[in-house]
Amino acid sequence: MFNPDRFRLARLRRRRTKRELAAALGVNENTIRRYEAGETVPSDDTLETISRLLAFPRAFFFAETPDEPPDNASFRSMSDLPARDRDAALAAGALAFGLDDWVRQRFDLPATDILDLTGEEPEAAARALRQAWGIGERPIRNMVHLLEAKGVRVFSLAENTRAVDAFSVWRRSAPYVFLNTLKTAEHGRMDAAHELGHLALHKHGGPGGRQAEYEAQRFALAFLMPRADVLAELPRVYGLDAIIRHKRRWGVSVAALNFWLHKLGITKDWQYRDLSIQIAERGLRLAEPPGTELPREMSAVWPKVMDALRREGIGKYDIADALALPVEELENLLFMLTPMLSVDGGKLGAPQRSRAKLRVVENTP
Repeated sequence: MFNPDRFRLARLRRRRTKRELAAALGVNENTIRRYEAGETVPSDDTLETISRLLAFPRAFFFAETPDEPPDNASFRSMSDLPARDRDAALAAGALAFGLDDWVRQRFDLPATDILDLTGEEPEAAARALRQAWGIGERPIRNMVHLLEAKGVRVFSLAENTRAVDAFSVWRRSAPYVFLNTLKTAEHGRMDAAHELGHLALHKHGGPGGRQAEYEAQRFALAFLMPRADVLAELPRVYGLDAIIRHKRRWGVSVAALNFWLHKLGITKDWQYRDLSIQIAERGLRLAEPPGTELPREMSAVWPKVMDALRREGIGKYDIADALALPVEELENLLFMLTPMLSVDGGKLGAPQRSRAKLRVVENTP
């Protein structure tokens, strides 16, 4: 049967309002409302047009109702986030849930290992999680690999907007993080640490809005740049060049390190203001100094999954057919890995009797 929830999800994923979609279909807006309420079913011809306009296969609208991220999913930078961008990102999250369920029928991935640090002070929580994971004060080489090694399901968001940084959510006791790949590598690392803060500090809700964002950001800064390590490596700052030289140690942006040095009391108020002006004048708020950029962090899990499926003769089109998804949506969620790692035309069988075990290890120096 036609699934109205799937119809609404496809509309939101394509950033279409009811009015916009109604105009494209040549129907009244109330007709779209009735479709989404399950009061009316579109005709076959109309459904073919809907499938073409929204670029989802016809089978997508007849699949089971998917899980969707809750409205209170933790988004970074909520203040200027347009509703249609937020809804499109959440819709991508629903597609990722279905993909994750499909993969976990076939593979055993790392178990969840995130402390519940609800109510803890953010910097203390960052220290506690580092200690529990045996990281100590060492810089973290790859945040995505670390999250995956601790059982976090990490997906990419190919949202062509800077309004959506990242978001995270708990689902069935499993943590999910979604990262926008439009950002710089340094920004992406901070987003990943920020969402880890939400997962650890706000698993059971707690404060929302600005307070929750403040706590998650303090956690991220302390997690990526431990106080003791920063004080040991950069106890004094004599100019912007010193910050630029040291930022690669912690894999953060010039602006983030400048901010954290001030919060740690290493730079005075006047120094922070002067450095902030210099950073703005040199265009270093959205970009890093040439030659200091980090390579973008990629998943360690998805290449292994795709390679194992390839050996079974299962390619990206098989997975997309099984999930009734456009191939592009699959690629968008998997850090654009499937074009490189898939084969086409394979046969999709039942889940393997003995599931493959994939292990992810986060290597730090």
